[in-house]
Amino acid sequence: MTEKTEVGPVGGMPAEQLVKAARLVRQGRTYSLAATRYPGMPLFPGHPPFQVLNYRTPRGIRVTGAQPWGPVNDAGLGYMAEYVMATSHSGAHLDALAHMTVGKDMHWYGGGKADDNLTDFGPTFGDASKMPPFFTRGILLDAAGHRGLDYLPKGSPVGADEMAAMCKAEGVTVQPWDVVLIRTGYMSLWPDAEKMAANKTAGPDISAAHWLLERGVVATGTDTETYEVQPAPDPGPTGNPQPVHTLLLIDNGIYLMESLDLEALARDRVYEFLFVALPLKIRGATGSMVDPLAVI
Repeated sequence: MTEKTEVGPVGGMPAEQLVKAARLVRQGRTYSLAATRYPGMPLFPGHPPFQVLNYRTPRGIRVTGAQPWGPVNDAGLGYMAEYVMATSHSGAHLDALAHMTVGKDMHWYGGGKADDNLTDFGPTFGDASKMPPFFTRGILLDAAGHRGLDYLPKGSPVGADEMAAMCKAEGVTVQPWDVVLIRTGYMSLWPDAEKMAANKTAGPDISAAHWLLERGVVATGTDTETYEVQPAPDPGPTGNPQPVHTLLLIDNGIYLMESLDLEALARDRVYEFLFVALPLKIRGATGSMVDPLAVI
């Protein structure tokens, strides 16, 4: 196993692609693609809740008589520090290549296997510490807008033919090294947990995943917690509940992003932009919370 197999195809991105992507910035305008995270925020039901807890406060320092700077502090200087306890898949995030496994050997992209590469402190191969920065061309495909809807219906698939139709309608083409973001409108319901739960989960189907692969994308994301349509319309002969994750992330090393806030981009009809995301390099983590930027 080599370093390249821990990074995926994006590791082969040529330097000229970064220069080309930088030329997309003409107005100096930025769009944050992440909503605010907070305790009680909606999450995929299999994940632990997001929590922020005080560890040190000015009052606590005074009451306990703590002396973090030593005995002399006549100014009454205090500070606040906290624990952030959360899965790395909280809110807008990027899946590491070791996030998903398949098969009896529980393998993941690049040759990682649970029996060989998984410890009590996370995977040692393809974990978040190996995730690269993303600085490349981004494309928004607005599926909800294309259908004239605020958000797609529950369990609505987005297929390859619709992906091609959106490109034609928006006047864009998907090219190698691109990051393609697909808006279902789900984040227009944020943070109404009841409405979000009632409208899970539209997204790309397996035909859309093949379409993206054929065009050489290095990453793709949606505004839902599962990226792909759920339940899967075509789980295949093995009953795979997430065939799109399997094809893109596990089999081909294409990074997936979830819970992106694409509402402002869609409102302003921004379909092409410089995409920037800098994952946190945490050893053993299977993803990274990110606050990506679209820059025009």
